Amino acid sequence: MKSVLCTSIQQIRRFNRVVAERIGAMDERFLGRARPMGEARLLWEIGSDGAEVRELRRRLGLDSGYVSRVLRSLEKQGLVSVRAEAEDRRVRRARLTKRGRAEHAELEQRSNVLAESILEPLSEKQRTALSAAMAQVERLLEASMVRIVVEDPTTADARWCISQYFAELNARFETGFNPEFSISADAAELTPPAGALLIARLRERPVGCGAVKIHRSGVTELKRMWIAPVVRGFGLGRRMLKELERYAQAQGAKVIRLETNLVLKEAISLYRHSGYVEVTAFNDEPYAHHWLEKRLAR
Repeated sequence: MKSVLCTSIQQIRRFNRVVAERIGAMDERFLGRARPMGEARLLWEIGSDGAEVRELRRRLGLDSGYVSRVLRSLEKQGLVSVRAEAEDRRVRRARLTKRGRAEHAELEQRSNVLAESILEPLSEKQRTALSAAMAQVERLLEASMVRIVVEDPTTADARWCISQYFAELNARFETGFNPEFSISADAAELTPPAGALLIARLRERPVGCGAVKIHRSGVTELKRMWIAPVVRGFGLGRRMLKELERYAQAQGAKVIRLETNLVLKEAISLYRHSGYVEVTAFNDEPYAHHWLEKRLAR
């Protein structure tokens, strides 16, 4: 297993070097212009509509110091202006100047030329294979960028995830879903040590959640498992489940239980493939058709 991981690490490093070489990422005159790739990338992200500085940091995964330095450089070149918003002076927005818009258009044209130069030497079959492989790599890289952390259940992101979870259940259940009729999992029950809420984020945006309610008996309840449609297929549901189990185990849980509705076939399949087995009903959840549990290893 370790040798397979080492081989994969070496492959990723070779891939990174080839991509950086092919697109000229190390060239101080990226795409033949008088600036490095970092500045060009920020110009692209600002785009014709402009962008909030904090959104640029989030989207590119960069620290505020680096973004500020690059924006100052672009301002000195007359390509960008950064101003506080009239409605909220704490919010700063970057916009392209007239010269910046012209440079943006030039970068777009040169990027197309670079892409064509990659495809031109290849056969039609090779082009199709490269495009498909790139799409797959892009999706897998995004999957690797998702981070899962314990979250205060009262934050805006936590409340948003729970509301999305409720909305999906309401749309999918034959009778709809009203959380007031369901077994509770409120903020107090999902705050350590009573329990925990985990939030998954991609580029700092919430894309999933899951929770546990911890009981002194050694039994833990699994609650509020939800993955956003845009990241389904990332294997995020399995990752979230493992993180919840790991958290419960660290709190001394011996058994983890859940109940679910028959229409949630994907979730039921995930649970069963993850070692959960059907048991007799252990509560009176009105929306449940299946009750499952898993004994956690020591």
